[in-house]
Amino acid sequence: MGTATPHGARAHARAQHGTRTPTMPVVPATDWPAPPAGAGPLVWAETVAGGGYAHKVLARGTELRLTDLHGDACAHLVLLAAGRPWERFNAADTVKVQWNAYLRAGHLLLSAQGRVLATLVADTTDGRHDTLCGTSTLVLNTERYGDGATHCATPAGRELLTLAALKNGLDTRDLPPSVSFFQGVHVDANDGTLHFTGSAGPGGSVTLRAEQDLVVLLANVPHPLDPRPSYTSTALEVLAWRAEPTRPGDPLWDATPEGRRAFLNTAELLTCRGQS
Repeated sequence: MGTATPHGARAHARAQHGTRTPTMPVVPATDWPAPPAGAGPLVWAETVAGGGYAHKVLARGTELRLTDLHGDACAHLVLLAAGRPWERFNAADTVKVQWNAYLRAGHLLLSAQGRVLATLVADTTDGRHDTLCGTSTLVLNTERYGDGATHCATPAGRELLTLAALKNGLDTRDLPPSVSFFQGVHVDANDGTLHFTGSAGPGGSVTLRAEQDLVVLLANVPHPLDPRPSYTSTALEVLAWRAEPTRPGDPLWDATPEGRRAFLNTAELLTCRGQS
């Protein structure tokens, strides 16, 4: 019968019941076969293929672990305060306030309001990340690979993040430059030239803690400075679980004067909103 008729299409669709597509989210997430040791109940479990994207709204305190399964993932991440998209990740302030362009465990992802969106609580990649370049664009990918549209074989990160944004009631004006995990960039001390440092290898992971309710947008595409002529992007594992936000007394709260101020700014907002 095939899928040419409604009856055939329904039969085909129902035949998929009980099967699992490797790149589809696991629902419920608690069915994920190998949750991280010590993690609370999973709320998000997904494998994002190379050239794919994902999105989710996560509650404050949720921990999000991204894993480069095969060594060629590049997770371009945008964070926005849920319900308040004008408060979103600001790469310039994240670098400037913390006096460092190279993210490591203990660093904060900040908004332009001087508040903490997320804390980088664990990193096994030797800091192979990038706060400077953003993601790829339609024009760049068309020049390099021949196309960069959303549904082509070589989609651009900006196009995929826009699609993820639209599915959350947002649009391009809500998209700031993203931060990239697993493909690093080094700034030459002499002339400021950006050098692509590549991946730390398969299995590297980062864990972020949401310090506010967040809209999370992800695109898994090659870094814009990746010099390889082919579109090289492998699978990204995404797991999130219930946990607790950073509070006074946590070493991260008082790690630096600038960080402490950002946490206080965040606490003030949450107190005024009745969320502390």
